[in-house]
Amino acid sequence: MKNPIKLAILCTAVCAAMLASTHNASATNLTIGDTYTLGYVYFGIPSGDVDRQTYVNDLIGFYNSGCASGTDCGGAHGQDYFMVNGSPHFGATLPNAIWAMNGTGTSIDLGTMGTFNYLFAKYDGPNQGSVVWYVGNLSGTINIPSEWNGYGLSGWTLFGPGGAGAPDGGTTVMLLGAALGALGMARRFLKR
Repeated sequence: MKNPIKLAILCTAVCAAMLASTHNASATNLTIGDTYTLGYVYFGIPSGDVDRQTYVNDLIGFYNSGCASGTDCGGAHGQDYFMVNGSPHFGATLPNAIWAMNGTGTSIDLGTMGTFNYLFAKYDGPNQGSVVWYVGNLSGTINIPSEWNGYGLSGWTLFGPGGAGAPDGGTTVMLLGAALGALGMARRFLKR
């Protein structure tokens, strides 16, 4: 293929196809009690932004203090805490939670919202409780359960760090390859 315009069109089409196929490539289905679950807060009421941040930070404090997996860690701020995956499951220590945003629904696209450490989900007021997942190593779409023991999802909160997200590793490599290919084509074209 000696025509650089045809080569450029072919490269553009290939890059577009690769990027289109990566949009949902990193979807993660979270479940209650899975390897991403930090623990439970019983019951997570009251449930304002500051309250939720306090509950998540209490659970992080229990984790950082060595509360073992599968144990009742005790109480704080009128709540009871149960550790699902205790230290060192997510690392030696976890950073404090910083409130970032609230939402509803069971699908959260982290690719459009940024990078976060924790996800707090509240299930049916005083009847069930709240789940805290560690999502610091996840990107793309997160799907969470719509109910826990028959009680519906009331809403969720993401905790920082927030801000603009970076593309996942696969997308980054493809973008780098496309950029290098374009530079090579431009160099070849300009040499003539």
